[in-house]
Amino acid sequence: MSEHAHAVNATVTGLSALPGTARPFAAAKAMTRFLNNEAVGFHALIEPAQDAVRSALAAGDGDFALVVHDWSMFNFNSHDSKGDRYQRSHATDLGYELGTALIVDADDGRPLGPMEFRLRIADGTLSTRRGGARNPPGHVDELTDVMAAAEDWRLPRKLVHVIDREADSVGHHRDWRAAGRRFLVRADASRLVLHEGRERKLDAVVADLAAAGRFAPALDGRGEPVIATLRAGAGVVTTAATTIVLHRPARRNTGEKTAGGHKKQKQIAGPPLTLRMVVTRVIGDKETVLAEWRLFTNVPAEEVDDATIGRWYAWRWEIETYHKLLKSAGMNAEEWRQQEGEAFLRRLCVASMACLTVWHLQRDESQEAATLRKTLVRLSGRQMKHKVESTAPALLAGLERLLAIDDLMQHENLNEILALARRVLPRLFPQRPG
Repeated sequence: MSEHAHAVNATVTGLSALPGTARPFAAAKAMTRFLNNEAVGFHALIEPAQDAVRSALAAGDGDFALVVHDWSMFNFNSHDSKGDRYQRSHATDLGYELGTALIVDADDGRPLGPMEFRLRIADGTLSTRRGGARNPPGHVDELTDVMAAAEDWRLPRKLVHVIDREADSVGHHRDWRAAGRRFLVRADASRLVLHEGRERKLDAVVADLAAAGRFAPALDGRGEPVIATLRAGAGVVTTAATTIVLHRPARRNTGEKTAGGHKKQKQIAGPPLTLRMVVTRVIGDKETVLAEWRLFTNVPAEEVDDATIGRWYAWRWEIETYHKLLKSAGMNAEEWRQQEGEAFLRRLCVASMACLTVWHLQRDESQEAATLRKTLVRLSGRQMKHKVESTAPALLAGLERLLAIDDLMQHENLNEILALARRVLPRLFPQRPG
């Protein structure tokens, strides 16, 4: 894990041999043996991350934890040595597709760690779940099994599954509600619903909420309006809520394709499903709507207020950041040269522990942790934005250098190395006065 604690480097694709542990070739050889060892089960490699999540949740006193679901494609179009690449859409869309269940603290929005990985390869799906995972027709079909597996995670809080608009599926909502799952899903803007006894489009329902003055500013812990900063500008976060009914038949993929290559679907009737719709808007200058999210949830209003539902969905972005950290912002996983999906998934589990180390450092509110974060940012050489103390990629970069320094000092005399540098490279290492 220490050798994976580094930031993006195009020539160091995920592993950095520490100065004193082994020569780079020996380190790479040892890693290759480990990643291709069939005795190393995927479920065993994810257990340290799962234990870290359980400990973090047990240390708090909140009632809920968010299980954020998403998928990310690792593109290996030019990696011809990988014989098990999955073709997602067109001929050049080749690689491995990762499905992740990431736990986010429902109290403060901080990511705690992954509880499950599913890696789609050409021949099926690899999974860190004990017993493996099925290869269902579509993304959303996977989630029913993930939600069932979540009951065995032994997390000390109520779970709310948070998914983007791809999961707005009437049939799945009915199944999840019947199984007692709590969920929060971004609604499809074109959906038809029953609202106050009439079939209407969501656009019309939201327009009525606005006309009736139902939107109210979301307030922070001090009673001040919450301000969100987006690419389009900064604005006040407002929320409104109402009850809607999903009444139309569900459409499910059959796993087959039409003659034109499209997925075949069939309609399945079901009982009307009553859900709470929370609409979150970011209002800028001149009452301009900078952003809007329409959210369906079965979490009762008596348990969680509207503003909190909006925050929970906003925190879904943590999984996007996590996937970016595994790719271009940290581990550079799209440059890894493992030739099989099994080895890639094992390496991904190891690399994830380095991400968890950084996240737990970010959560630590002690003065010592704050000082260490500043030191790691200095070692990283990264420039932080105004009022931003640190970022996960910067901490990873600094941690890599600190680990290398620590390892070097355990095997070499630092004063002798500096004296040597001053003799050989005097302009870079000038003799200091005194």
